[in-house]
Amino acid sequence: IVDGSVVIVENVVRQLSAQRGGRRDVRTGVREATLEVARPVAFAVAIIIIVYVPVLSLRGVEGKMFTPMALTVVFALAVSLVLALTWVPALSTFVFRKGVAEHDTRLLQTIRKRYEPMLERSLRRPRRTFVWAGAIFALSLAGVPFLGAEFVPTLEEGAIAMHAIRLPSVSLEESVRAVTRVEQTLRDHFPDEIETLVSKTGRPEVATDPMGVELTDVIIMLRPQSEWSLASTKEELIESIERVLEEEVPGQAFSFSQPIEMRMNELISGVRSDVAISIYGEDLGALKRAGDELLAILREVPGAADVKAEQVAGLPVLRARIDRDRIARYGINASDVLDAISAMGGRRVGEVFEGQRRFALQVRFREDARSSIEAIRQIPIAAPGGALIPLGQLADLSIEEGPAQISRDRIQRRLTVEANVRGRDLSGFVSDAQERIAMAEVLPPGYFLEWGGQFKNLREATERLAVAVPIALLLIFLLLFMAYGTAKPALIVYLNVPFAATGGILALLLRGMPFSISAAIGFIALFGIAVLNGVVLISYILQLQQSGAPLDTAVRRGALTRLRPVLMTAAVAAFGFVPMALATSAGAEVQRPLATVVIGGLVTSTLLTLLVLPAVYVWLGDD
Repeated sequence: IVDGSVVIVENVVRQLSAQRGGRRDVRTGVREATLEVARPVAFAVAIIIIVYVPVLSLRGVEGKMFTPMALTVVFALAVSLVLALTWVPALSTFVFRKGVAEHDTRLLQTIRKRYEPMLERSLRRPRRTFVWAGAIFALSLAGVPFLGAEFVPTLEEGAIAMHAIRLPSVSLEESVRAVTRVEQTLRDHFPDEIETLVSKTGRPEVATDPMGVELTDVIIMLRPQSEWSLASTKEELIESIERVLEEEVPGQAFSFSQPIEMRMNELISGVRSDVAISIYGEDLGALKRAGDELLAILREVPGAADVKAEQVAGLPVLRARIDRDRIARYGINASDVLDAISAMGGRRVGEVFEGQRRFALQVRFREDARSSIEAIRQIPIAAPGGALIPLGQLADLSIEEGPAQISRDRIQRRLTVEANVRGRDLSGFVSDAQERIAMAEVLPPGYFLEWGGQFKNLREATERLAVAVPIALLLIFLLLFMAYGTAKPALIVYLNVPFAATGGILALLLRGMPFSISAAIGFIALFGIAVLNGVVLISYILQLQQSGAPLDTAVRRGALTRLRPVLMTAAVAAFGFVPMALATSAGAEVQRPLATVVIGGLVTSTLLTLLVLPAVYVWLGDD
């Protein structure tokens, strides 16, 4: 935001220093200096605004996270341009009313002394300079496959959301006892790490979160990490908790996430894990067999954790097959038999009102009458003549294993296999898993699968940016072409984009950060700043040529004159992102990749702006 003002003030200082001792007053000098750079500054700010257009195209979670930032930058840039062209010249007229003598600081003098011989070498051999720059860019591209990719960095919430899974046939009472054992075990083994525990079994009264009584959410609130004694990182703590629970509370499966992260995953894709594989088909048995094979494959993929599938089977059910010949002999209707069977779980017979509230009135058999299949067979059914016939004589009763749940989507039955990813990037994990699944051929004919979870969000956001970013870059080129009237200067300025990307990629590799939507936003911001530096340099060289200076002289003088504003604009932007790059507070996980990309990209972009762009201009420019 301050880059435009930096360029204008630097040009004002240079202009007033050059005319010192002349007859023209300060106001005239400030006006001429401002008008001289007003056009390139306006175009540069417009280019940066266009750069943020792809961010505004994002939807979903990534749109809600980054659209406010993009809008803030766009509005701030528009206001800063107006202030740079009006308020800054007016303030300069007041501050420099007694004139100003341009001089370099010791630091800038040192930089200039080292920069001049490097510039001379690059201008003497422009092609070699360009080849070296291209080789560095190619080297950075070779490192892209090693970056990996994820949707957004995982925020540290200071809590763990543990999902406890039991058999579908478990009773509510047993689930409560099992959760109590889990809570007591965690309190006994991790007193320094865990502050409090909150458990929720089954679904609430308002069923916004459908869960059976075999499922429990345990929210583990953690103490500050400095107080931990058994683990140094959250990953180590989760591994310790999982190991202790498997030893102390067997018979349950556990998966680990974070409270907000779990709910966000569930709202976005319907699952609570990082990756979800939805298998579609008609037969539940075939779906379960395919799901079991996928479980075995995913467990072998490096980085897989908390691999689980929907429990579609294992729920005991009472199956009653009415003997219609027998009920016909007794004159009993099938509906009478079915009514008695339905009363096992409760049959609605009316409503009870308490003011404006109403409750269903249900009747069901006593516990001793439905505690076993033999007791159920003895339930009497009244015949029309008044005789009481045992239910076992009218229907064949058996206990069978039925479906625990049936999920449907796209007019088909669906089974979901889930997994969390630890210790590696999300995109690399999914690619590895897809290769193994394709080789195994686990799906029957007519069945298909779909990848979901955070990977789906990453893919959709990447596809959207893959369309929006090229359009924005094309608009930037058209704007540069309009500014210069020819394609050569626009293309030379455009070289800053790959040069800037070089530093961003290398910075991510050095810090071990995968590519994410946050890093993509950093590249978008970086491209705008890099193009601004190119515009500042090339515009001044063109002005010198138009005033009659030869090509070599214009390039050399332009590079040396614009050294200070280019360094200042890059340094101001880089220093502004340093707190984000080093932040450790809440939300820092999302900020760090963005800031890392910008700082790393500005280093290479500034170096190549000052060394490669002048050489390329000498090589391709016209006298």
